[in-house]
Amino acid sequence: MDKPLQEIVNELKKRNIRPSYQRLKILEYLMKERYHPTVEDIYFDLLKKIPTLSKSTIYNTLKLFIEKKLIKEVSIENNETRYDIILTNHGHFKCNKCGVIIDFKVNIDDFIAENLNDYKIQEKNVTFKGICPKCFKEK
Repeated sequence: MDKPLQEIVNELKKRNIRPSYQRLKILEYLMKERYHPTVEDIYFDLLKKIPTLSKSTIYNTLKLFIEKKLIKEVSIENNETRYDIILTNHGHFKCNKCGVIIDFKVNIDDFIAENLNDYKIQEKNVTFKGICPKCFKEK
């Protein structure tokens, strides 16, 4: 999803975020790299273009983007936080062999948690893990 730079600037301004160069590049990266990157992924890929970039800047920017509802955190593994630009409800599949993570459509609202009737659900996630078709064929 290649958006012109001005559209990205406008998106940030619309949410009262000052469009610094680092913020623009991080948001642009998340729009282009749809594989649910980690902070490490973002850092090492953008460091080639922005040698002065720090991990602190990335963490702070991602936190701001989450607060302003531009992106969301995705926890597929216990020890790993990833970031997703797609805010609508959907599921994730992670290949246990190659590590690829793909999105899939699912109606999360159809899932009923009968024992939680008195609870206010604030977030629902669906994650499947297994072997992707490419890795399955290589087996």
